[in-house]
Amino acid sequence: MNLLPLPAFTDNYIWMLHNGRHAMVVDPGDAAPVLQALQAQGLQLQAILVTHHHADHVGGVDALRAATGAQVYGPARERIPEPLVRLAQGDSVDLLGLRFSVLDVPGHTAGHIAYYCPDMEGAPLLFCGDTLFSGGCGRLFEGTPAQMLASLDQLAALPGSTRVCCTHEYTLSNLRFARAVEPANPALREYSSHCERLRAQQQPTLPSRIALERDINPFLRVREAAVAAAAQGFDARVQPQDAVAVFAALRQWKNDF
Repeated sequence: MNLLPLPAFTDNYIWMLHNGRHAMVVDPGDAAPVLQALQAQGLQLQAILVTHHHADHVGGVDALRAATGAQVYGPARERIPEPLVRLAQGDSVDLLGLRFSVLDVPGHTAGHIAYYCPDMEGAPLLFCGDTLFSGGCGRLFEGTPAQMLASLDQLAALPGSTRVCCTHEYTLSNLRFARAVEPANPALREYSSHCERLRAQQQPTLPSRIALERDINPFLRVREAAVAAAAQGFDARVQPQDAVAVFAALRQWKNDF
């Protein structure tokens, strides 16, 4: 099984998973990179997975469906180009011989979902859209801080070896913010240097791993004393024991960073 991040737009990745004959893609905001990859590798597109309704994630869905006949799967409670199979927490999808469990992860959008495959060879696989980024998380366009923190807690509880396939190359900017929050974190310094080397070679920083994100991502570390203290330094009204308030302050700090 082959996992490929197809670059799109300025900083998007369309994730493709294929077995040498058949393929699936996640969040195709643009059809062109997918069609080029299918043709170059002689693949047949079987399925399109969508995590949320934003245009840079669904813009290529109609063209790909028309060109390939692929089945589209997406969130039950968002406006996604029809026809599609609508999914919510507790549902699963069987594709390419793998089973993907659906997780509700509201926050970035109200109906955002993620896809988790525990039996992927090598390590579990998570397609998390714009909920969790390496070193960061999505902006709260439609959800609340409490919703987003609950979504991130759900993802952080997955096995540490889980590969985190998010859909934007935001890692370096996220890590700059993370170092402002937690400058004494040695894992964060090491990971930042690693990612800077990758980007200097025009290589993707993704996928990340859940265990790594637990160690370096401030939005997964809101209950750590150093992170809570930093949030209180940004907003003196924050009570360090209130994880939602810490998260909300961090998110506002990042918005303004």
